[in-house]
Amino acid sequence: MTDPTTTFAHSLDFAPRLLQLESTGSTNADLVARVRAEPEEWPEGSVLLTLDQRAGRGRLGREWTTPPGAALAASVVVDAEGVPMDARGWLPLISGVAMTRAVDRALRGSGREVSLKWPNDVLVDGKKISGILAEMVTDAERDAIVVGAGVNTAMTAEQLPVETATSFAALGVDVDADLLLVGYLFTLNERWDALRATAGNPNTAGVRVEVKAVCSTLGTEVLVHLPGGGELRGEAVDIDDFGRLQVRTEDEVVAVSAGDVVHVRASALRG
Repeated sequence: MTDPTTTFAHSLDFAPRLLQLESTGSTNADLVARVRAEPEEWPEGSVLLTLDQRAGRGRLGREWTTPPGAALAASVVVDAEGVPMDARGWLPLISGVAMTRAVDRALRGSGREVSLKWPNDVLVDGKKISGILAEMVTDAERDAIVVGAGVNTAMTAEQLPVETATSFAALGVDVDADLLLVGYLFTLNERWDALRATAGNPNTAGVRVEVKAVCSTLGTEVLVHLPGGGELRGEAVDIDDFGRLQVRTEDEVVAVSAGDVVHVRASALRG
């Protein structure tokens, strides 16, 4: 099933259903509600998107807004059946890899460095251009996850909310949002299928090695703001089999499953 749109023709061809809204508060909130209400109408890979999201949500309950037309917000339905619960933490990382690859393709030849900050922020030259949020659809009729991605597309340098953010426009690039989105969707689908085919084994699926290959957090001294309000400082040394960031402190190696990571400085691991 599809919904008419003229802006995202390539993505419309790829997704089993694509609905573009003129504006919305949150594409994730909208899509979660729609999947709960009509689970059969939103097959895996269905997308809800807008260029005017007014109440976006991020990690640790943060909210943000962007000027109309300045950013792409897109949420996609991912079926979780067949993937063990302890392996589902890889989905935000897979989504991060998918967006990292899509942004890198859009900037190819520009000399920019595109990387993934654990778990799922995409950086260009160390500044955030995209963020991702995954939410479970808690309904007995559907075992699914909605993954939302926000990308700063046409936001000018003056419109960027913080100095650590960037956008395609600020980088001098007129990005094709449709090609960016379909590239992201293709890689997300491919990598998630690989994880599902191996019953959630990130090593056999090749997911873990790919995440590590693009993750600029590894080999960096980090400050992690934990969900409970605490902080952890140390060197990010690995990503384990569950997608957790391994942080070496003075006393031990701590597995971090959630938190807001700040890159403090590169360490000897990165040369």
